[in-house]
Amino acid sequence: MTPPKDEAEGISLIATNRKAFHDYFISDKVEAGIVLKGTEVKALREGGCNLKDSYARVTPGGEAEILNFHISPYRAGNRFNSDPTRSRRLLMHKREILKLGQKLREKGLTLVALRIYFRRGIAKLELGVGKGKAEHDKRAAIKDREGKREAASAMKVRSR
Repeated sequence: MTPPKDEAEGISLIATNRKAFHDYFISDKVEAGIVLKGTEVKALREGGCNLKDSYARVTPGGEAEILNFHISPYRAGNRFNSDPTRSRRLLMHKREILKLGQKLREKGLTLVALRIYFRRGIAKLELGVGKGKAEHDKRAAIKDREGKREAASAMKVRSR
């Protein structure tokens, strides 16, 4: 039996932002490294993080940073723990940052955190360029998903 694709690439998933796919149309995805302190890495290995309201931005100085990304304090970290929701710098090539900055200047686009994982022991963050969904778009997505689920269950019953 072959291992799943993520395990074959040395990826161990920590957290995903399922709400992002509900609230945004995701057009492009980008992978970025993230600058963390030692206790934050240990807390991530324990799975103590939340991507729910996190987003990234490109600063006027040409750097990318993630905001509202909550990493729970490490239990044994005592005084070395830092603020759980501090802004953290993202590690990407300069041209990637400039390209993202140009896309984000368009009206209604934002850079949303989709998932965080370790690749070969290094913390990586997957970001998506998203355009906000209206309420009727969300309802249509839910209706499509339920229709597909019902069709799959009907095909399953029929094949028996």
